[in-house]
Amino acid sequence: MARHRGGRLSLPPGAGQIMDRTKSIELLNQAVGDELQALHQYMYFHFLLDDMGLAKLAGLFKQTAIEEMQHVELLAERILFLRGDVELNSSGPVNKVQEPEAMLNMAVGMEKQSAIDYNQAAKVCGENADSATKQIFEGLVADEERHFDQYDTELENIRRYGASYLALQSMQGPSEAN
Repeated sequence: MARHRGGRLSLPPGAGQIMDRTKSIELLNQAVGDELQALHQYMYFHFLLDDMGLAKLAGLFKQTAIEEMQHVELLAERILFLRGDVELNSSGPVNKVQEPEAMLNMAVGMEKQSAIDYNQAAKVCGENADSATKQIFEGLVADEERHFDQYDTELENIRRYGASYLALQSMQGPSEAN
């Protein structure tokens, strides 16, 4: 709590520190790489699942890929605002996973790790007096947790209903799958 004493503002310890733009830019660029890797991976899954006739699951991966692209845009805008340079390097290659259940397991792991990483990034940004970047990372955590839940629900449906769950998707027409 700030108090006025003799015309001066008294701030709590650490409240007057200057933002460390370098650390924020570094964390933001790491996130750009992770989001690009996820975008590529999920589009690969989308293409394969669509080719298999699994329109509903393919659509989920496509929608998530679009959201990951929006994350890249948000992160890049913040990097530029901080006077940094956006590094558009994917943090990893596309894994050639071919089975729907394995795709979902991979997606669950990716989303879980992203939530952990972004929570940590938010904490570091807060410690470095960059509350705006902290808020961006906190928003990303919420999105990654939602993605995690969507993929985990699909995995649970496969476990609960078995192969028939995916078989039903392959029998749906494109308009029914959305």
